[in-house]
Amino acid sequence: MKKTLLIVMLYVCAVGLSQEKMISKSGKITFEASVASFEEVKAANTNVTFVLNPATGEIASLALMKGFRFKIALMEEHFNENYIESDLYPKAVFKGKIEGFDFQSLSVNPKDFIIKGKLELHGKSKDISTTVRINRSLSGVSISCCFSVNASDFNIEIPSLVKSKVSNKINIQVAAVLGSNRQ
Repeated sequence: MKKTLLIVMLYVCAVGLSQEKMISKSGKITFEASVASFEEVKAANTNVTFVLNPATGEIASLALMKGFRFKIALMEEHFNENYIESDLYPKAVFKGKIEGFDFQSLSVNPKDFIIKGKLELHGKSKDISTTVRINRSLSGVSISCCFSVNASDFNIEIPSLVKSKVSNKINIQVAAVLGSNRQ
């Protein structure tokens, strides 16, 4: 009886640990929509939340739009009020899956995977597929990737007055270190 109870308890603990998610609340997303010869249009948000299920490779992230910081305060104001309309669309969400993800195969040497999912921004949704670089570190699992989207895909209008100064193509860089969610 004691052996059976012990085996059941060990099984329950193993199942519970295998479902543990890895989390970061300090991920970083940087975007740039600059055009050569004009003022840099670039912002970063260093308080992005990421959640990874290491058993399945499912990943999600959430960025509050008002968390993006620009070098020039007026750009930040225009971004929130005129372009992204942060009061109406306060967040960007990505939900996807890392194809062929095997947590046990990760090491300190970065390994490339394909990540596919949906990016929801400004009330619109777009399929994203890109290469993501992942490795283990002392802090947890490091993830980084770069990809591009078009502002027009999300119905983000660039006024004709500044169309020559702001690119429709937005280059996005993502970096996060996800750790165990144990308290």
